[in-house]
Amino acid sequence: MNKLQAIKAFTHVAERRGFTAAAKKLGMSASAVTKSIARLEDELGTQLFNRTTRRIALTDSGQEFYERCVRILADLEDAETAIRESNATPQGRVRIVMPFSFGRVTFVPALPEFYRRYPDIVLDVSFSDRAVDLIQEGYDLAVRTGDLNDSRLIRRVLTKGPMLTVASPAYLAARGRPKTPADLVHHNCILGRFGPEWTFRDSSGGLFNVRVNGNVWLWSGDAVREAAVAGVGIARSTRWLFRKDLEKGLVESVLDEYAVDGVPVSVLYPAKRHMARKLVAVIDFLSEITSHD
Repeated sequence: MNKLQAIKAFTHVAERRGFTAAAKKLGMSASAVTKSIARLEDELGTQLFNRTTRRIALTDSGQEFYERCVRILADLEDAETAIRESNATPQGRVRIVMPFSFGRVTFVPALPEFYRRYPDIVLDVSFSDRAVDLIQEGYDLAVRTGDLNDSRLIRRVLTKGPMLTVASPAYLAARGRPKTPADLVHHNCILGRFGPEWTFRDSSGGLFNVRVNGNVWLWSGDAVREAAVAGVGIARSTRWLFRKDLEKGLVESVLDEYAVDGVPVSVLYPAKRHMARKLVAVIDFLSEITSHD
């Protein structure tokens, strides 16, 4: 008896609750599948299915055997995939969703280097600041900010820097530079996903909140950055959002001595037994381009 073929036949019958449906999937005759299961039951010395004229169902022994067979077949598939890909060039489509600002400031400028290394990978990138269900919406990867917990996903932190409070040189020249967080109540603050309660750290390491005010709420990190550069007011976000504007002198950081740790930027992906090389390539590249942020 071909044990592997018998196990495959058994799992298909169990999942499809019938010999005919399993046979069609396997490209075998129904009688061949029936004989394969019968030989398997004889060898195991137990009945795997309860059969009636209308339906079949797994016995208790059959259910236990089925669960073990599924794991065995999954291990085999993983091993075959790993071997096939071991010497292959990463290729195929990768669907990603990431915040607008991360994509524009960090990811898109790095694409020439990515395609120099991986010309056979097709990136299908969506930009969104909202939380998405990767599995339900069919994404392979997501870049997200904040502390996110989902038991179905694996999380790899890309970068975690301080929260920065910034404003354009023109705004600071016109309105003055805040010396302490309390001074923010006299300034126009750009409000968004972090809300009007801004957290700071005092000289002893303790945390305290300052409630700020402003005449604009922007629910996009990229819009907050643009507004700060334009001189609308004082903005607050993670360092990676403003780092290039800081380098160019388009914004200046204030209240650095009161800064708190920023929310992490992470890549999330569904937990899988074997990661395709195309996904590993993208994840490693994301880690690389954020390693100095």
